[in-house]
Amino acid sequence: MRVPVTMDAVAQAELVRRGEASPRELVEAAIERIEATDPRIHAITHRRYEQALDEAGRIRGDAPFAGVPTLVKALNDSKGDPSNLGSAWVARHGRVAREDAVVIRRLRQAGFVVVGQTSTPEFGLLSVSESSVHGVTRNPWRTDVTSGGSSGGASASVAAGMVPVAQGGDGGGSIRMPAAFCHLVGLKPSLGRISAGPGRPSRWGHSVPAVVTRTVRDTAAVLDAVSGGAPGDRGGPAPLPAGGLAALVGRDPGRLRIGVLAHAPAHAPQVTPCVREAVLDTARILERLGHEVEHAHPEPMLDPMCLKAFFDALSVTVVQTVEALSAELGERPGPDDLDVVTRFWLRRGREITGLELADAFAWQERLRAGMADWWREFDLLLSPVFATPPKPVGWPWQEADGPQRSVDVLTFTAPFNTTGQPAIAVPATLTESGEPIGIQLAAAYGREDLLVSVAAQLEAERPWAALRPPVFAGEAEDGGR
Repeated sequence: MRVPVTMDAVAQAELVRRGEASPRELVEAAIERIEATDPRIHAITHRRYEQALDEAGRIRGDAPFAGVPTLVKALNDSKGDPSNLGSAWVARHGRVAREDAVVIRRLRQAGFVVVGQTSTPEFGLLSVSESSVHGVTRNPWRTDVTSGGSSGGASASVAAGMVPVAQGGDGGGSIRMPAAFCHLVGLKPSLGRISAGPGRPSRWGHSVPAVVTRTVRDTAAVLDAVSGGAPGDRGGPAPLPAGGLAALVGRDPGRLRIGVLAHAPAHAPQVTPCVREAVLDTARILERLGHEVEHAHPEPMLDPMCLKAFFDALSVTVVQTVEALSAELGERPGPDDLDVVTRFWLRRGREITGLELADAFAWQERLRAGMADWWREFDLLLSPVFATPPKPVGWPWQEADGPQRSVDVLTFTAPFNTTGQPAIAVPATLTESGEPIGIQLAAAYGREDLLVSVAAQLEAERPWAALRPPVFAGEAEDGGR
């Protein structure tokens, strides 16, 4: 059968359960869509079609997502597939993953079939998915703007209808920003909700695995399937509610107290009028749904130290990554082997002193305490994901001090990587020129239940999955916008 391109993962799995489609048919449909569509957006870095078709024939029929095709981000290991981390230097050595990352293994156990890998900037260090190893990934809504980063290949592939769900990760906004730029749902879970794998680098706990989807129910159901710690983890949030997050889609969360933040601090890029209006319009919807909505936010979130401490701490982990790879590959990178943004992070990581790193950690502890205080009074915070609509392809190199600008734009997203709190991006509107704008909801640590419930309320008010970009699974020609 021809699998309808608009079906989300839950619906595709239901086809298999009812015997109306086989896992192989779902995978064949995804392969056809990728081949028809990817040349226009360039989101796929590796195809594993033969393996996927073989795996589809061995799927457990009782798995929750039996046969549903998916794509994984090039930063996460998929056994036997390239593991170049978006780096031309690493790719030159033909590095291959020896085992699945925890989240990839759990996706497979849930019945998903991995059909390929998606693009990412080198080591996931940029808010656009552009690199010397893969080139530029474009946005299906407007091919002259970015699909975001670092999970930009994941977001572009889902937005274009290639697969219903794609795996990614969020270390500073890397799921939420691409979701906002591509009119998708992107939930960054609480730290520890999905194991990154004991002993695996997670940038001091800032980086967490996740997915991008077109519907809230897909996000909830996938999170249910892959959540949980692993032996050796330090621990994580309380277990998910009985029945899982999927059971909360469509359930009234009750009257919540929601703070609204629609401006940026003076030291950061300012919120454009269209983004501010998207936030305020969402606030009006939430108020109409019965929630208590007021202009309020945690003050530490807008402190200039928030991003400075974030950058200082994570830059050291970039040095760790390059040093570990140098030892593994038997070669140190030459002066031109790494992308410009990687060299920027490396420079700071090598300059930082032990005292400066300790000061950054101490400030982040105070940030966690201050943010937790605010959430004792409020249930959710509504804010932008990004201060502007999606940036043009080639950003940030068109701006002076581009690498630093790529950090400065993380005002609304990075704080929740530092605190470990969950936050979700959902579609809000399209600009007059067709660029998606998303909004963010953030909750207290461990409260993904509130995010799913309220995101589902917003989805019912404005069913975003019905809208399609100009580049969509081979069904429409790119208008060249």
